[in-house]
Amino acid sequence: MKSLLLDVLKEYQIENNKIVDITIEKLTDNAKIYELSKSIKNIKTQILQIFTMYKEKEEFKESYFTVPNANVKKEYSYTFDLSAYPSIKIKEIKNLDAVGLNFDAENLCIHGIPTNASTIEIQIIFFSSIDESLHEDIKTIPFIVNADPKDLWLSKPSPKDSRFPKEDNITFKSKFLDKKIVVSSKRGRSHAHEGTFRDDDFLVKNLPDGWAIVALADGAGSARLARAGSQFATDFIVKSFENESLLNELSKAVTMYFSDENTFAKTESEVHKNSSEAEISEEQNNSENLIDLGSGEGEKIKSKSFIINSLYQNVKNLHNQLAIFAIEEGVAMKDLHTTLIFSLVKKFDLGYVVLSFGVGDCPINVIDKENTQVKLLNFLDVGESSGATRFITMPEIFSRPDMVNRFTINRIDDFSKFFLMTDGIYDPKFVVESKLENLETWKNFLRDLNGENEDKTKVDFVEDSDIENQLSVWMDFWSKGNHDDRTLAVIY
Repeated sequence: MKSLLLDVLKEYQIENNKIVDITIEKLTDNAKIYELSKSIKNIKTQILQIFTMYKEKEEFKESYFTVPNANVKKEYSYTFDLSAYPSIKIKEIKNLDAVGLNFDAENLCIHGIPTNASTIEIQIIFFSSIDESLHEDIKTIPFIVNADPKDLWLSKPSPKDSRFPKEDNITFKSKFLDKKIVVSSKRGRSHAHEGTFRDDDFLVKNLPDGWAIVALADGAGSARLARAGSQFATDFIVKSFENESLLNELSKAVTMYFSDENTFAKTESEVHKNSSEAEISEEQNNSENLIDLGSGEGEKIKSKSFIINSLYQNVKNLHNQLAIFAIEEGVAMKDLHTTLIFSLVKKFDLGYVVLSFGVGDCPINVIDKENTQVKLLNFLDVGESSGATRFITMPEIFSRPDMVNRFTINRIDDFSKFFLMTDGIYDPKFVVESKLENLETWKNFLRDLNGENEDKTKVDFVEDSDIENQLSVWMDFWSKGNHDDRTLAVIY
């Protein structure tokens, strides 16, 4: 209390002397002075509390922190951490409704699914819990909702008055032997953005003598009329097998080829893995090239030779007809560049027999009935061995020693699913060729089809009344950098 008296005297410029000192000593125990000193202390405390309250509000208002960006159509949640400001209470946040978000004052959480992309300023209405008047203040901070990358891509219609018009998206479902097939082909985002055509194509056909065929083609993006090349390729190769006499002979050859087989526990592939076994020769009289399977006796080698050469003949005829088509249309063969894969399938007593061909980078895969094994059924032009994707329009593929490897004969007891796809599916979902025979990668792919994906889109192969539309929706999946046409055929 003595210090209080000295402070008062100093404030009023009363100098110390003997009388002042005696007076101070006498007032040290004065009750009135004591009560007044307590009041002064309380007043100072109240002043300090008010100061601290305003200081904390100003610190919160001026503090720099960011609310993380949100993304359109994706669940968003952000909780404020006010541990550094124990008295600050957020009452509401204004302007969040402009982007479709809400604020939970009790849990200090911004949440919801943003409806539109925008850069806004949100107003944080806050007060101090120790403020008797609960005076509200405003802190303004920027907040960004990023656009959905898909929304940045335009979708311009393709020019229907152009030569060889083609639908942007097409789906198909049907019976396939004793199973079913569903196919979807979609124009890629890159084509949609520019308003150009889908270059992929496909065709499915049930044929005489219990055979069926599915063909896919991926027109080269750099080829001016690739859409015409891919359509011509699928149409021609399918029609080339609409020959009942040929199919009857193929059935006999297949039966003979597998006649000495007595177990069908797993998928087998009868392919020439050593290209030195086979040669492609051309007669000087310009007759069609034929594949020579090498020396050998017996019905088995004759049957195999007939099967491979029957497929080869139709593929070579396709190439020749493409050349004629190019001349008729006044274009170069390179303007029609397209890959091609197809599988000719029939169910025999010995199981399913699949005769396949492939040129380019589009895979054909089969998964066994128990989903425990997966097999790639065709030759892919990928990796260092090929250097670049090859096309059915390239004459040089018919003179290469690996031409025979493009044809495969497979016998399968049964299967759960059979896939043919263009690289618009293969690239984002499998990335590299080695994963096409990796069972875990395929299990992930099947889970993806079953709805375990970012968009929660499911292709229901059990309740399949709307399966073609489900597959089309699923194929809208987002994959950064992968915006090519997408075609996927599934036999199930």
